[in-house]
Amino acid sequence: MSEYQYYEFQAIDRPLTKNELEGVRALSSRARISATHFVNEYHYGNFRGDERRLMERLYDAHLYFANWGSRRLMLRLPTTLLSARSAEPYCWEDALSCWTRKGHVLLDFSYAAEDGGEWDFETSFTLASFTSLRTELAAGDLRPLYLAWLSGLTRWELEEDVDEDEYASTIEPPVPAGLGRLTGPQQALADLLQVDPQLLTAAARASGAAHSPAVDKDALATWIRALPAHEKDSLLLDAALGTAPQPGPTLLARHRAASRGAAEPSAAARRRSAAELLDAAHEVRSEHARQREQARARALRSELRARESHLDRLAENTEQAWQDIAHLIGQKQPGPYDTAVTLLKDLREVHDRVGTPEEFARRLHDLREQHRGKPSLMRRFTDAGLIAR
Repeated sequence: MSEYQYYEFQAIDRPLTKNELEGVRALSSRARISATHFVNEYHYGNFRGDERRLMERLYDAHLYFANWGSRRLMLRLPTTLLSARSAEPYCWEDALSCWTRKGHVLLDFSYAAEDGGEWDFETSFTLASFTSLRTELAAGDLRPLYLAWLSGLTRWELEEDVDEDEYASTIEPPVPAGLGRLTGPQQALADLLQVDPQLLTAAARASGAAHSPAVDKDALATWIRALPAHEKDSLLLDAALGTAPQPGPTLLARHRAASRGAAEPSAAARRRSAAELLDAAHEVRSEHARQREQARARALRSELRARESHLDRLAENTEQAWQDIAHLIGQKQPGPYDTAVTLLKDLREVHDRVGTPEEFARRLHDLREQHRGKPSLMRRFTDAGLIAR
């Protein structure tokens, strides 16, 4: 069975130096490497580098997945944009971990395939689908973190040795706004981490509407004018030299924090237990099942009404139907033969409805006798149960 592993790294805030590039190239002779990107695919063997160490030192985003189902996404942000303290409530073993290193917070989203699971040959992701999550997190949108927590709960529900009391005592982290309408990158993350859609729907019931990402330009300008001159000089110097991340996201994040950005979840809002969320997800599944059953019943009723209407029209002029059958058979082609057989079955039902099955049997007998020399047609009659009596 073929093996496939995909590794991708991206440097966003600054490109790698010449020495750093040489160190990365030493890890792989087949990877596609540039000052901002590293991509490699393995059909045998493994990556020689340490993903965690590379993220701590060089890169801002990393994606890994394998065709046996394992997935991993790592993001690195300056702690001025996102603090570990903000991320820690959402951490869940095997779903999300975070730590700080040299002025950055690192987020490790992961999904580990169960042993013995089916290999996934259809899975395919690219890091470009996820890199804007950094921008969302920097703006105070913590939905990506809550999705990781839901992924952990999704997997925990599948475990067989969990005490019910554990579910009752485990409380969800603060619920961000906008869970009911995820952004494209957030939906991609939910897919990557295989978040249960019904659980997400249940969780979103306690989430308000997403706040507009639009920035009040006048308010931002006023806030920037109030910054100390030496701080502005330092930001511009770092930006010119490329020795620090571009100042735009940092300034926006600080402005939102100073304005008490509405994207932050409310710590005062009542938080639900894992048991309550799982029960709510069960209710969502049940409701969806009822809706599907109701939709099937409506479709069936619609089909029956259409069928009755068709038979009513056919009953109004059965002679024309018999003539149409003769014309179709006269074409001596498979398609018209099939249409003629379908029309005969409808006519049989019409004659049964009006209490004249003997007439149908007589005319069918005559039809079979007339066309007995057409074996393809006779075979269709027999397969359809159109046996002359």
